[in-house]
Amino acid sequence: MKSTIAELPKNVDKEVKIGAWIANKRSSGKIAFLQLRDGTGFVQGVVVKSEVGEELFQTAKSLTQESSVYVTGLVQKDERSPFGYELLVKGVQLIHSSVDYPITPKEHGTEFLMDNRHLWLRSKRQHAVMKVRNEIIRATYEFFNENGFTKVDPPILTGSAPEGTTELFATKYFDEDAYLSQSGQLYMEAAAMALGKVFSFGPTFRAEKSKTRRHLIEFWMIEPEMAFVEFEDNLVVQEEYVSFIVQSVLKNCALELKTLGRDTSKLEKIKAPFPRISYDDAVKFLQEKGFDDITWGDDFGAPHETAIAESYDKPVFITHYPTTLKPFYMQPDPNREDVVLCADLIAPEGYGEIIGGSERIHDMDLLEKRVEEHQLDTETYKWYLELRKYGSVPHSGFGLGLERTVAWISGVEHVRETIPFPRLLNRLYP
Repeated sequence: MKSTIAELPKNVDKEVKIGAWIANKRSSGKIAFLQLRDGTGFVQGVVVKSEVGEELFQTAKSLTQESSVYVTGLVQKDERSPFGYELLVKGVQLIHSSVDYPITPKEHGTEFLMDNRHLWLRSKRQHAVMKVRNEIIRATYEFFNENGFTKVDPPILTGSAPEGTTELFATKYFDEDAYLSQSGQLYMEAAAMALGKVFSFGPTFRAEKSKTRRHLIEFWMIEPEMAFVEFEDNLVVQEEYVSFIVQSVLKNCALELKTLGRDTSKLEKIKAPFPRISYDDAVKFLQEKGFDDITWGDDFGAPHETAIAESYDKPVFITHYPTTLKPFYMQPDPNREDVVLCADLIAPEGYGEIIGGSERIHDMDLLEKRVEEHQLDTETYKWYLELRKYGSVPHSGFGLGLERTVAWISGVEHVRETIPFPRLLNRLYP
């Protein structure tokens, strides 16, 4: 019977055949232990010389790291295994022998591992991170589909910039200037006026020359947009969504989180509602904590966000930032024109901002004024302004950065491990 490693629990005491790679091996006298992986998981294959004979035993002992094989064996429960099962090997068929595989079980430097990212992905730790990433994506679709959202795909090539052109990759679009999208938000606003509640999930690009552990040049964003939803209700959707994906990972990726050494007790606390602190109070808090460099009107950096997050065991919303710090499309607070109805969601444990969101300006005159103040080309934004001309309504949305969220939930230090092939300031290979 053909099987995958993930399916082994359903085949206890049955003989199965799996295709696999040799992740590692060791032998102890008359027993060889093969660490097998097939993409769905990892399992130990036990080869007992007295049961398989000299020839097969020597074949098993001679297998090299990352050689590909077909293995036949009896599935058995094994309480000592993190997986809970092992394979008592009856037969091994070599498909391809791997020679001088560069990533050995010893320690390697980060640059070496990044140069060999196409192979590093095969490791148990990287496999676990990718599985967590996949679960977050799966749970994202489940959450929005079950809550009445329609998936919409905004363009990647755009003629305008939602948040200014300083951090955009420019390209020629025949005889016009075009940019790689830094956000699908403006297009999602148009989609929300047609479909009510929408979400996108796609790649975004930021030409930001940053080398921090939180930044990638190319990353993926989940961007919901909702008609007839104002600021407070927008926050509720965010905290319910984040709670949902965290609990889904806890439920469906327990083995992966264990592989990563993640303290799941911290994740178990992530349930809505989330605490909130205004920008005003955050500035006062930081000043009291000794951050003398912060005054009202300054943006927060990583140390400031971390200091605020350390006061909570859940993600925390920082709300009502100064108008001068935020993009042109954010709705002013009706009681204070110097702040806008926005919030950044800061993850615990020093992982920083994972969501930025706001209520959007729905008044045509005010949006035109903001476009002018930001010295944006009104002709380029004509279509966006027209959304306020034909049946404008209050609406809100947010964007969640997938890789930062994966880093936080999986507990890895750097976002470069949270995407299959990271694009960093000095890395475009492989």
